[in-house]
Amino acid sequence: MTVTSATAGRLRTRTGGPKDDGPKILEHLAGWTFVVVLAMLVTQLGLI
Repeated sequence: MTVTSATAGRLRTRTGGPKDDGPKILEHLAGWTFVVVLAMLVTQLGLI
């Protein structure tokens, strides 16, 4: 067993994936804000 394989299980890099616990309401609001702004942009450009 090498040093790298011995420490690989203990030193995991956090990547901010789905298991990252954060303010879910803020993420939800940011997503809907993006949707509304995108809809306004598409409407103003006359793409609908």
